[in-house]
This record gives sequence, C-alpha cells and structure tokens, in this order.
Amino acid sequence: MSNLLERLRRRGWRMTAQRRVVAEVLSGEHIHLTADEVLARATARLPEISRATVYNTLGELVSLGEVLEVSSVGRAKRYDPNAHESHQHLVCSGCGAVRDVRPEGDPLTGLADTDRFGFTVTAVEVTYRGLCPECAEDPEHA
Repeated sequence: MSNLLERLRRRGWRMTAQRRVVAEVLSGEHIHLTADEVLARATARLPEISRATVYNTLGELVSLGEVLEVSSVGRAKRYDPNAHESHQHLVCSGCGAVRDVRPEGDPLTGLADTDRFGFTVTAVEVTYRGLCPECAEDPEHA
C-alpha cells in the first residue's frame, strides 16, 4: 500500500491544501489514475483546485521520484504512488485497468548475457497484458 503522504512529510515537502488533496487522492493500493481522474477526485474534495495545479503537482511528484508515470500504448498516462516497492503491472487490454503484481524471481535473470549487448542493466520494466474478468465476460472483447 502506498504511504505517499508519509513519504512527502518526511521529505519536508511543502504541504499546501491543494498538494495534500492530490496526494490523498493517490493514496491506496492499486492506484493508477489518469491526470483527469486525479483532477475529478481532487475537485470533489477541494472544488477550487485548478487543472494546472493538479497537473503541476503530478509532474513534481514524478520528478521527486515519489510517483511513477505508467504509460500504455494508445491510452492516457497513469500515476502510480507505489514508487518505492519493486513491482510490475498487469494491464487490461479492454478497459485499461492496471494492477500491481509482484512476480517471483529476478527479472534480470531472464536476460542472457549475450542479449545484453554489453549493457549494465540497472532496471527492468515488465507489463503483463490480458483481459480483466469483466472484459473477458464481454462478448465485444472475447
């Protein structure tokens, strides 16, 4: 579970009402919201918050390394507050739902030395794609 607010407090991040609302919206497990979803939820809590403030705050959180930007081809970027725990993503090809997953084993061992072309690999990003249960039941996606 994300402890974003706690991490930001430890960093001494200036916690305005607007920043707090954005961080609160991003708190929880399996949170992968688009910027527009963050804006909608933040506006419900703090009606005077602006689109620019939400977008700027998300950008700052990404720059700080406190939130991950998750990109999926053909879809809006999503924001993941689970930035400090090693995990991969499971993405529904139908609706775009995203879940955090923690596969067993070290993904670096899956890449043979001959396939590294001399690179020193420092990170691995794996995205699993499939259909969530709801989309799998929908004849349109089957």
